[in-house]
Amino acid sequence: METKTVITALAALAQESRLAIFRHLVQVGPEGCAASKIGETLAIAPSSVSFHMKELSHAGLVSSRQEGRFVIYVANYGAMNNVLSFLTENCCGGNPCSPVSTCCVPSTAAN
Repeated sequence: METKTVITALAALAQESRLAIFRHLVQVGPEGCAASKIGETLAIAPSSVSFHMKELSHAGLVSSRQEGRFVIYVANYGAMNNVLSFLTENCCGGNPCSPVSTCCVPSTAAN
């Protein structure tokens, strides 16, 4: 992962509301969450949620899909794991100090 990409992701997360939103989406899982529900759950105004989602999307940390009249946002677990790997790849002088695990999203059953 390129340093510039990691900096963009970390900059996006370096804001209280965006960090809370991203953590919420990680907890919700691969089904994602509607923007309106994110705002309700975290007590963030809809216009602010929209602004923060744009920043997280630009950083590649979330993706979105349209479901009827709702926009559903999902955490990008691959990007999250890549940032974590970048931050820990030289841990302990390059010698693994503990097992490193990545967050894996359970595969969904076919319709």
